[in-house]
Amino acid sequence: MKKLFFIGLVVAGALFSGCATVAMEPKEISDKAKLFDQPTQENAGLYIYRDSILGAALKKDIWVDDKCVGESAPKTFFYEVVKGGQVHKITTESEFSPNDMILTTKGGKNYFVRQYIKMGAFVGGANLELVDEVEGKKAVSELEMAKKGNCSK
Repeated sequence: MKKLFFIGLVVAGALFSGCATVAMEPKEISDKAKLFDQPTQENAGLYIYRDSILGAALKKDIWVDDKCVGESAPKTFFYEVVKGGQVHKITTESEFSPNDMILTTKGGKNYFVRQYIKMGAFVGGANLELVDEVEGKKAVSELEMAKKGNCSK
């Protein structure tokens, strides 16, 4: 029983301590994305962000339509331009298998997707949720843009 308790403490410590780092875009690029310009009528803007410090030691891959966007870390975001009027699959790496979110976009609109870390059996998993524009803009304005690419898988 003590061994199981010890393993639980180690896992919890990994989830709540340390801080993962990823390559970041220059400040100018991050600041430009945070102007939240409306995309063209043919396209939609997709902000994917991670604002929680839970699981700070974990990096989690993010894909849009099966293409690597990058690895997230705490207090980071990505900006992607996608086709409007289409269904898009946003995927995040989780503990045992990826978690997908399906989003139908409209042209000329920005969307905000929050990636959050959740407790897992061995290591934290991740999930995605669509948030409204006001909440998304507020969160992203306090974060910095991570460099695209470098998914681990």
